[in-house]
Amino acid sequence: MNEVLRQEKKYLITIEDYYRLSHEFSKLLRLDAHSSSEGYVIRSLYFDSLEDVDWQEKEDGIELRRKIRLRNYGSQSSFAKLEMKQKQGSHQKKRSLRLTRADAQLLIKGDRSILLAYPDRFAAECYSRMSMQLYQPKTVIEYQRKAFVAKENNIRITFDHHIIGSETNVDIFSDHLPQNYLLDPYLVILEVKYNGFLLSYIKKLLESVNGSELSASKYCMGRAISKHYRF
Repeated sequence: MNEVLRQEKKYLITIEDYYRLSHEFSKLLRLDAHSSSEGYVIRSLYFDSLEDVDWQEKEDGIELRRKIRLRNYGSQSSFAKLEMKQKQGSHQKKRSLRLTRADAQLLIKGDRSILLAYPDRFAAECYSRMSMQLYQPKTVIEYQRKAFVAKENNIRITFDHHIIGSETNVDIFSDHLPQNYLLDPYLVILEVKYNGFLLSYIKKLLESVNGSELSASKYCMGRAISKHYRF
C-alpha cells in the first residue's frame, strides 16, 4: 500500500491560463514520472454504496468523508490502482493498492473477493467496506493530465482538461468509452497539493490565476445525469 497525506486546493481556470501557467511551471518544476510535454490520460472508475453514501456526504459538505475508485492510464494499461481518498479537514489522505489488470476487471464485474488474495491490510479494509455497504461501479471519468512536481514539501501541480464521463460503460479498460463532456473543453481544473506550506515562487504564480477556488469533485461531475447535478 502507498499512502499520501497532503493539503489540496482546486481552481477552475481558462485554457489560456493553463498554457501560460504550464509554460511558467516548466521553467521551475519537473514533469512527474508519467508526464510528457503533452501530458497523459487518466481513467477513474468511482464506486459507491447502493444508497450513494459517498456522493451524498460530498453534497452535504460532511467534513470527514471518503471515496473509492479504480484508476488506470488508458485502455491498454497492464494494471490499475484501487484508491481510497479521505478528506480530513484541509487535508486529503490517499491510500492505494496496485491490482493486476485481470483482478481489476473482476472487481469491475462485482467480484470483490479478489481483494482477499492481497496480503495488504488496506485490501482487507476495502473488501470489508465495499461488501458491507454493497459498493457498485457508478461512473467512469477520463481526462488529460499534465503534472509538475517539486520534492520540497511534496508539492504536486496538476492540470486536468478534456474531462469526459460515462455512467453506462464503466469498464476503464474499454476502447469504446462514450465521449460525454462533463466540463467545457476550454476550461481546466488546476489542483495544487502540498505538505506544510507552498514555496513562495509557486504562491506568486498562483496569485495570477484568474479563476475561482473549486469545491466540486470529478465524481460529482460524473453523476450529473443520474443525480441532476449542475456544475
